[in-house]
Amino acid sequence: MTQGFGAVLRPAAAAFGFGVAITVVSVASGPGGHLHAAPRSVAPAPVASQPVTVEPAPTVVPDDSGIPGVVAWETRGWPANSGPAVPGALPHNHADGPIRYAVTPPAGGDHNSRWMNCGIYDEPVPSERAGHNLEHGAVWITWRPGLAPKDVAELERFVRRQPLVVVTVQGVKVETGERYIDMSPFPGLPAPIVISSWAHQLRVDSPHDPRLQRYVDTFRVNSKYSPEYGPTCEKQPEAIGGRPAFR
Repeated sequence: MTQGFGAVLRPAAAAFGFGVAITVVSVASGPGGHLHAAPRSVAPAPVASQPVTVEPAPTVVPDDSGIPGVVAWETRGWPANSGPAVPGALPHNHADGPIRYAVTPPAGGDHNSRWMNCGIYDEPVPSERAGHNLEHGAVWITWRPGLAPKDVAELERFVRRQPLVVVTVQGVKVETGERYIDMSPFPGLPAPIVISSWAHQLRVDSPHDPRLQRYVDTFRVNSKYSPEYGPTCEKQPEAIGGRPAFR
């Protein structure tokens, strides 16, 4: 859970429609052909070593996005006023220590109370913090270490060209100033590239797969799929939330 909308959002300028605000930055090619904006990223802080939470395996359910290959899991029972949680539904409680997730990479579930600052990271990030971002509506692009540098660079370009998010709060469009996208390497990934959001996930082999864009357009900060629609996934102090190479 997190703070309300008023502290983190600001009214959109009249010139902005939904998702059309685009930030342009100067980038350079780093070692191995990766694109990086200076300064390089600082990984979010690890979580406490104890206590350990073992996450039960969530129940797979039919996906309603229409995107081929997307796997979906049970989520009924959130928010709290929607009725009791259904057995096998993804929980979304705060846990202080490490979490052993049943899904790799995690696609929601219990998570740390402090999220990470959204953006592109050069090193693996704590799943417990990334999971909190998913609750806020972020999508998380993970890539297998050893992926060709040109493919990692293409994933970075994909993130950079995504527009800033505009949410609708009580019928009013509000500019967030954020992309709500995380990108990081993930050891042990079951596919070259995996994109995740709350209770949904897609595995792809190439950064040129057109389903990546469909996935972002469908799941990123969508009130239908996001347990906490709209709150920030930034504004954490760097010592906790990290500093991405690009937001």
